[in-house]
Parts: sequence; C-alpha cells; structure tokens
Amino acid sequence: MSTKRELFRDAERGKIAGVCAGISDYFNMELWLVRILVVTAVLLSGGPFIVVAYIAAWFILDKKPSEKTMKTGDSIHQDPLEVKFKVWQKGEPPRRALQDLKERLARVDGRLQEMERYVTSTEFTVSREINKL
Repeated sequence: MSTKRELFRDAERGKIAGVCAGISDYFNMELWLVRILVVTAVLLSGGPFIVVAYIAAWFILDKKPSEKTMKTGDSIHQDPLEVKFKVWQKGEPPRRALQDLKERLARVDGRLQEMERYVTSTEFTVSREINKL
C-alpha cells in the first residue's frame, strides 16, 4: 500500500521560506543536509539558476498543512516514532527513540495503575451499586 507524497513548503521549520524543509520532508532527509547541498550548489555551480529556482519554488509550492494533535482525554495522541537507520535520513537516533518509547510506556503504565486503583476501590463498588438501582 503506497502513500502519495506531495511536495510542500514547511515554513515552520524553514529559515527563509521553508523550501529546503519541504524538500527534506519529501525525500526523508535531514534538514541540515539539504541546506548544505543548496548552499554548495549555489557556490559551486549555477548560483543565479539555483537562487531563481529557490524563489520560484517559494511562490509555486503550497504551504504544508498544519498537523493538529488530537486530544484524547488528558493525554495527547502522538505519531509513531521514526527511527533513522542512516546518518542522512530524517528521524530520531535509535537511542533517543528507545528512550522516548520507555517514557511513553511509563506514562501508559501509570494510567493503567490509576484505572486499576479506581476499579478496585470502594468508590467504584458503591457507584456501580447505585447505578444498578
């Protein structure tokens, strides 16, 4: 099942117009690497051509739609972690991803303990008996 990717400008992560940030999202590369490639292309090859292409992309590309986080009760739904396997790929290093997963698991475990504490309490039993009436 393939997902269709579109090229957008990401003005939130961008320095000037977000074109490099959009390209890094599209090709799943680190943003710093795309910026270095653009600056190198301007300095070593067709400087005016690259600058004109950047300005054209600024006007042609649409802004990236904002991703709103969904609130579920008192916790915020988070996207799955993207772990990078190569240095140039976008995502989190494996150690940081493991640490994030441990933190998420600790939060879920805490919520589960709170639910178990409520279900085994006398307050829950009394509430259930009242609802049966």
